[in-house]
Amino acid sequence: MKRRVVVVIIVLLLIAGVAAGAKFLFPYAPKLPPKADESNATADGIQKVVNANNKFAFDLYNELDKSEKGNVFYSPYSVSAALAMVDEGAVGQTADEINAVFHFPSREVLRPNFASIYNGINNGSGAYELRTGNALWVQQDYPFLDSYKTNVEKYYGGKAAPLDFVKDTENSRKTINSFIEEQTNGKIKELIPSGVLNPMSRAVLTNAIYFKGTWEWEFDKSRTYDDDFKLAGGNSIKVQMMHMSPEKARFNYAYLDNLQILELPYKDGKISMLILLPKESLDSLAANFTAEKLNDYKAAMNEQSLDNIYIPKFEFDTKYFMKDTLSALGMPTAFSINNADFSGIAQAEQLYISQVIHQAYVKVDEKGTEAAAATAVGMEAMASAPSEKKIFRADHPFVFVIQNKETGNILFMGRFSEPAK
Repeated sequence: MKRRVVVVIIVLLLIAGVAAGAKFLFPYAPKLPPKADESNATADGIQKVVNANNKFAFDLYNELDKSEKGNVFYSPYSVSAALAMVDEGAVGQTADEINAVFHFPSREVLRPNFASIYNGINNGSGAYELRTGNALWVQQDYPFLDSYKTNVEKYYGGKAAPLDFVKDTENSRKTINSFIEEQTNGKIKELIPSGVLNPMSRAVLTNAIYFKGTWEWEFDKSRTYDDDFKLAGGNSIKVQMMHMSPEKARFNYAYLDNLQILELPYKDGKISMLILLPKESLDSLAANFTAEKLNDYKAAMNEQSLDNIYIPKFEFDTKYFMKDTLSALGMPTAFSINNADFSGIAQAEQLYISQVIHQAYVKVDEKGTEAAAATAVGMEAMASAPSEKKIFRADHPFVFVIQNKETGNILFMGRFSEPAK
């Protein structure tokens, strides 16, 4: 009988990090991720992968909205990247469920077009910092299938690095954590907590994404003031409210029946934040809150001037244990000790996912935004209408999205419900 193994997926949204050196070698310089093979990418294929990522972004938001109180923040791209690499080794019903939850097209379409999106993120700009990187950390001398390792490196840039989980578990954990911290500019430490890896661990797949951008039109710090923010329950709490009265700037904006939507671009114009501010409460969005509905909202926007814009400063982090969330979305088999099939990764032992942990961090201030995400996959053996002036006042809970403007790909998504305690 085959020995069963545990697959642990850890997903962390963060803002960067540097840690002390560890015993083992990194697969590549953390801030210089390798290119992936996008030679067969097409415009239609890229759009299919973007649509898949954005559908998952909203599916995950709606599932978290049922269980999470307060603020929400995550990177759908990071989770999708990690699970796309896992999916390379999934077989049968396990693969079918992962593909359904993440809306992945066929692997022939997914591979080169995900590679193109990955390369596009890493193309860089002098106006902002944006990068992503994948890695495959493997137990030395373990019989992983060559085809699996080849595809992960070729299409996802996930170069393999040998570790010794069996005899040197702690240094293996420290090596991975050090790599993630350096990829993410020193903000995230202890991506993989002590005790998650053990001598039965066989591999860890990691993804990290980091973004730091400056607003195209920055807020004047001298105009930030204390203001009331209306909580969902009816009470109010003080926030640091940023304010601008843009005289020459024009923004993509729409005032619709149930919400206002405003796009705040970052310098260079390739990345932007969308803020969806419901007229009254976020409950009014819940009935039909999908990627397709976001496209409708965006289509209604047009470039226009606004008299006043009010946005709260905020900084918070989040953490989710997502096994139940992803199971509820439709992939329980991957977590089943008896039924999961990851024989496309290795055939010496049976694999299954034991847990998914997602941790995130975001900071928004007068200058701009900083946000990032890292994902690790480990395997073990066993309001009322406006007045005449156009005013955007985010003084009650809202949803925000950080996107690539050209493709519409959602890199980060969140809900600001209350100031961090």
